[in-house]
Amino acid sequence: MVKKLLEKINWKKLKNKYILATTLFVLWVAFFDQNNLLERFQNLRVLNRLEDDKTYFEKKIVEDARRLKELKTNDENLEKFAREQYLMKRPNEDVFIVKE
Repeated sequence: MVKKLLEKINWKKLKNKYILATTLFVLWVAFFDQNNLLERFQNLRVLNRLEDDKTYFEKKIVEDARRLKELKTNDENLEKFAREQYLMKRPNEDVFIVKE
């Protein structure tokens, strides 16, 4: 397969200095430059992942702000939250934890 590919290449055209320079430039930019194409695609993948994380955390911030406002305004919700999350209890009260 490589032999067929090498036979198809027109070597006389590659001897032209402009085509040779353009080919070398494209190869340099694609593989050897500091900002080569491979790293660029990897950076784009990382950027997309970070943007997804950003949207997740923005939603989380809105949800937590709503919950915080709810806890600050209603004492019953605050007590429920403290009992469920931190296993707090009133004096002279026993707490039983049932795991499913």
